[in-house]
Amino acid sequence: MKRYLYLWHRWLGIVTCVFMALWFVSGMVMLYVGYPKLTPREHLAHLPALSAQGCCVSLGEALAVADPQPARIRLSSVAGQALYLFDYASGKALAVDATSGQRIAPTTRERALASAGQYDPHAPLTYRDAVQEDLWSHSRALDAHRPLHRVQLSDTDGTLLYISGQTGEVVRDASASERGWNLIGAWLHWLYPLRGIGLDGLWSNLVIYLSLAASVMALLGAVVGVMRWRFSRPYRSGSRSPYKGWARWHHVGGLLFGALAITWIFSGLMSMNPWRLFSSAQPLDTSAYQGGPLNAAAFPLSVPQALARFADKGFTARELEWRLIGGAGYVVGQDGAGRTRVLSMHDGQVLQRLPRAVLEQAARAIGPAMQVQQLEAYDFYYYARAEQSMLGHLEKRLPVLRVRFDDPAQTWLHLDLYTGEVLGQLDQPRRASRWLFALLHSWDWLPLLTRRPLWDGWMIVLSLGGLVLSVSGVVMGWRRLRR
Repeated sequence: MKRYLYLWHRWLGIVTCVFMALWFVSGMVMLYVGYPKLTPREHLAHLPALSAQGCCVSLGEALAVADPQPARIRLSSVAGQALYLFDYASGKALAVDATSGQRIAPTTRERALASAGQYDPHAPLTYRDAVQEDLWSHSRALDAHRPLHRVQLSDTDGTLLYISGQTGEVVRDASASERGWNLIGAWLHWLYPLRGIGLDGLWSNLVIYLSLAASVMALLGAVVGVMRWRFSRPYRSGSRSPYKGWARWHHVGGLLFGALAITWIFSGLMSMNPWRLFSSAQPLDTSAYQGGPLNAAAFPLSVPQALARFADKGFTARELEWRLIGGAGYVVGQDGAGRTRVLSMHDGQVLQRLPRAVLEQAARAIGPAMQVQQLEAYDFYYYARAEQSMLGHLEKRLPVLRVRFDDPAQTWLHLDLYTGEVLGQLDQPRRASRWLFALLHSWDWLPLLTRRPLWDGWMIVLSLGGLVLSVSGVVMGWRRLRR
């Protein structure tokens, strides 16, 4: 039995230690440089203030030429024009000219350049091409906007812009620095080199089974390492390890960092939601929270009136969003710094925060058996991350409402008091993912996260330990294969 433990560890290690070394190196890069994305703050910072002059056709007119039942409606500036932007649950996106009321055709080369010119009016522009997907646009969040037009800016950052082929919006920016670091960062970490070479349909399973093999290999290595260590008396050489050279580094490194390697590789496997372990069989239907479909009747105030109400309170909106909460209409305004104000359609008041009772009443339509808690501080399930992290761009403001339902999946909702938005669902499978992925993989533990650079030192030291373990395994595997 012992011989088979050695053999399985050896040959699994020859296959997986290269990937483990790449994961540790790229993971350290990802601590500080994330996969390119256009954050909400970047998006708003590059928009001009909305103007009521010459704007706009009514929401009802815009809805009449759009597809029915949009999930989200915004008014924003694209290529120097005010546009109504519609997003749909099916993943579709389209735009309507807010001045003429005409539906916008798919984006042309000229319109892509105009949109990039709005993003940066001073940088020279070069239109590159239109792509369905490339190294920096693998995200499924971009599916509604494909094909994507690429425009290169000659700015100090060497920014590459991705323009929606459906609405003309800038949907992603990637600086030269981000692109360069990501070649040894997220692009390697997520094994994106396997995509775009005919393996896209197999990519997910390849990552899952490589991670599974690496987890088994690391676990076997931990068992073998303990078996070969002399706890009671040393070997004849005086050492408690029978190995020399790279093998000794591997043995001692495995004893010191083996548990870490197991948890990191295993949690990386969990990030892929293998075999849908973290997908609820009965997800909570939250559609009743809105209280009906988005329609013009719930929003009697026009765009010029809404902008005037915001301006009266000293708030300059760069983007508007129409929202229903419990059947009542609200217009959410955002300024260039990401600050928000809410205009109530009921009484015309501009609010900094919505009343808690409004959100509670809307949530009761989802299910009456619920508990409501107002969080005034971050906790294990609701917390902010650095912007470059995977979900760090998502706004996590305080206070926030946590609503717990007595449905089969014991679902929690987080409701934003500043906009009324449902920030996310946490049911039992997703809470398990919080433990098995986010905690074990990123050490999303508040005592560490709130004490940087303690968290940085912890992650880097452990990553270097895992790298020593992996590189020594690569060297020994190469020597074995050469023999």
